[in-house]
Amino acid sequence: MIERDAANILNLSYFYGTKIDFLQSMDNYLILPALYLPPISFFSTIRSSSEPILLDRYEHFPKQTYRNRASIYSANGKLDLIIPIRKGRHEHTKMKDVRINDEADWQRLHWMSLQTAYRSSAYFEYYEDDFAVFYQQQHELLFDYNVSQIKLLLRLLKINRQIGYTDSYREDYAPEIDFRKSIHPKKENPGGANKPYYQVFDNKHGFIANLSIVDLLFNHGPQSKGYL
Repeated sequence: MIERDAANILNLSYFYGTKIDFLQSMDNYLILPALYLPPISFFSTIRSSSEPILLDRYEHFPKQTYRNRASIYSANGKLDLIIPIRKGRHEHTKMKDVRINDEADWQRLHWMSLQTAYRSSAYFEYYEDDFAVFYQQQHELLFDYNVSQIKLLLRLLKINRQIGYTDSYREDYAPEIDFRKSIHPKKENPGGANKPYYQVFDNKHGFIANLSIVDLLFNHGPQSKGYL
C-alpha cells in the first residue's frame, strides 16, 4: 500500500516550484479533478484545508461534468460554456489524454460570452488580459488547459497551495479527501458555495450559487478570497 501511494505522489510539485517532502503522510492531500474555470465549491474546498492538491490525471473522463463545462451568469440567467471534445469512447479515455476539438469555434464564443456577461462588472477589465490568452491560442489537451487556468486562479486568489498529479488511478481514497465526484453540476454544493454575494444580474434573476469562480472574481476582485 505504501509503495503504491508513494508512486501516486512521485510527480508532486509545489505550486511555486518547490518539491514536496515525500516523507509526509501519504493521505495528507486533497484529491481533485482538473476542472474548466472551476466552480466556487472547488476553491472553497481548497480553502477549507491546508493540505496540498493532487489532480487526477488518470481518472476516466466523465461526461456532463465541470471537466469541460463552466457555468457563468449571463443577462438571461445561468449559461453553460462547454468545451467540445474530440469524438471517441470518452468513458474509457484517461483525463490526461482527452483532446479538445478545435474545429469548433468554441474559444471565440466562450470569450465573447464572458465579455458580454462581465464587461460591466467591477473587475473584469482588471483581469481581462490574464484570461484572454486562454481564448487566443489553441490548446490540444483538456487536462493541461484546465491545469493552467487553475494555477492562474490560485495565484489571483492569493491561495498558495502545493499542486501535484497522480501517476496512476486509485479508487479507494478516503471520502474526506476525495472530491472527484462530489464537485458535480447535479450534486449539492459542498462547503460555503451557497453564500450570497453581489452579482451583476442578480436584480433580474436573483442570486445563483456555485457558478464558475470567475463570477466571484470579476465581481469582487481581491476580496474574493475572503468569501471562500
